[in-house]
Amino acid sequence: MLWLSVLTMSAQMVDPVHFTSQLKELPNGEGEIVFTGKIDAGWHVYSTNLKDGPIAASFNAVKMEGAEKVGKLKPRGNEQKMFDKLFDMEVRYFEHNATFVQKIKFTKEKYTIDCYLEYGACNDEMCMPPSTVEFKKEGMVTLSPKLGDDRGLNEDSKTKNQKDTITTEICSDPQPPNLGGSDLSTDLWQPVTKELQGYSDTPTDHSLWYIFLAGLLGGFLALLTPCVWPIIPMTVSFFLKRNKERSKAIREAMTYGLSIIIIYVALGLLVTALFGANALNALSTNAWFNIFFALLLIVFAASFFGAFELTLPSSWSNKIDQKSDRTTGLLSIFLMAFTLVLVSFSCTGPIIGFLLVAVSTQGNILGPTLGMLGFSIGLAIPFAFFALFPSLLKSVPKSGGWMNTVKVVLGFIELAFALKFLSVADLAYGWRLLDREVFLSIWIALFGLLGAYLMGWLRFPHDEPTANGQKPIAIIPFFLGLLSFAFTIYMIPGLWGAPLKAISAFTPPMYTQDYKIVQTTVVEAPFKDYEQGMAFAREQQKPVIIDFTGFGCVNCRKMEAAVWTDEEVARRLTQDYVLISLYVDDKTPLPQPMEVEVNGQKRTLRTIGDKWSHLQATKFGANTQPFYVLLDAQGKPLGPSRSYNEDIQEYLQWLDNGLNQSKTSTNNH
Repeated sequence: MLWLSVLTMSAQMVDPVHFTSQLKELPNGEGEIVFTGKIDAGWHVYSTNLKDGPIAASFNAVKMEGAEKVGKLKPRGNEQKMFDKLFDMEVRYFEHNATFVQKIKFTKEKYTIDCYLEYGACNDEMCMPPSTVEFKKEGMVTLSPKLGDDRGLNEDSKTKNQKDTITTEICSDPQPPNLGGSDLSTDLWQPVTKELQGYSDTPTDHSLWYIFLAGLLGGFLALLTPCVWPIIPMTVSFFLKRNKERSKAIREAMTYGLSIIIIYVALGLLVTALFGANALNALSTNAWFNIFFALLLIVFAASFFGAFELTLPSSWSNKIDQKSDRTTGLLSIFLMAFTLVLVSFSCTGPIIGFLLVAVSTQGNILGPTLGMLGFSIGLAIPFAFFALFPSLLKSVPKSGGWMNTVKVVLGFIELAFALKFLSVADLAYGWRLLDREVFLSIWIALFGLLGAYLMGWLRFPHDEPTANGQKPIAIIPFFLGLLSFAFTIYMIPGLWGAPLKAISAFTPPMYTQDYKIVQTTVVEAPFKDYEQGMAFAREQQKPVIIDFTGFGCVNCRKMEAAVWTDEEVARRLTQDYVLISLYVDDKTPLPQPMEVEVNGQKRTLRTIGDKWSHLQATKFGANTQPFYVLLDAQGKPLGPSRSYNEDIQEYLQWLDNGLNQSKTSTNNH
């Protein structure tokens, strides 16, 4: 199931939240600054007053003349609550819509307001840096004489201006020295988005090969199902009886195999065209879709265990089969292939479903198409092969008891993967019903029972009865049962916190584990300043890993807890690379605010976090966290970027590829 871990890892700029702002004038010289946001599906914006947690919404006044704040920023709307174990606190957030209101009181008839709303947004895999919504307005308002008297209109103008003006103070802490010099700093900020895009083609092509090979394996596996196997002799005899000439029979058998390929590839293209690559990607991470697909797999598993039979209406396949008998030429062959697709659907459906759901993370049309191409080739090859060598049909085992064994094994496997899809929904909604040890406990039970079945200790209603309840164990089921028991024993230490690297891509992340014998620590970055870290890398002639993160980034903590605690990952991060962590929500003020222009829009950088957020966007073309990129000491990429993905083996391979690229570049120079 290699295609289950395929992920697109290229840099991306996202814009999931869209805010508007306005000033509403109220009676008695008061007003409200209202920030209204529309939030894309799957994302959420955190509410106000979340201390020591994720990025909370806050109101910030740059300049207010003739007006002053009244109270704190107030959230409005359908506020959600959830206990976040990573922050050990209850967090509040909004989905779909969010409104924040800051009440003000006018102190002069003429006012000038320059302020902004700062907020944080996350989904299940990434977080935005602290984002701002600016509001600027100058105008006139009518104040009653009494209000004017109460506000001290006859005071000295100097005193009055001091009282009515609120500005954001900037700390004057000395800036850390830039060890690399000003020229190096300029070079280090040069955009490398094109270089990253060039690298992104390599892993995608590599992944596409895995998708094709996984589809091919799925096609061969489908051949062994009880819906497909009995069709082999029927279809081969269909072609041999049509033609006395062997050469023509071979041509028609090849045409039959090609028809199967065309039908399945067309199915892959149709699914992508109807839903779109991006929609498929969104579905693959949607909680309710994962629940639906898990329930579907459970139904298929129950059918394979013998609870009931899943078949398409016989009238569908009968009509097409009759049509193929009455039709001659290529159309009859195509209809026969279509009959195979319909008849075998109850067995091939789960495999096809796995394939389409898994490859949807590719984000392009090639994923589903190549997956279905591999599947159809794997399914078509045996039919063409037996048509070429019909005498081999005599040695093919007849369908019987071994078919039931295949069905039951597939049923256990489908139950195991149904649990994986349920885990995605559980993590998305924070239900905490399938924590890591619960997940492993169920898998241990499932594969233990599978081993018992293969050894003949467990029987289902549709298995062959025996006279005394015992029968000899065949060699192949014995070794498969042995492997299942060995896998069961391998998983047991995971209940006490063992990493289980072989299945880390399927199990819930380590941070959901409640009990661990050995408590591991997360790697700490020695540098939190970009220029300082790059200067050190030049001195040491070592490659760099940039970690764009945030104090309030939930998904960053998940990655650190699940991946950075691995011994091999930690060793590479501390010994082979210079690790630089840049916190995009660092509130330390810059010595002086900086005005920058991005895509024709001006932005004011006020904090260290703003600076690192701007670096990520302009140099790497991304604006979500966690975001990892490998660089040489000159600031050039050593491979594709990487975001949220808890697969430890993939992370290690990514780090090793960067090291190899660094050595190659050094040798070339």
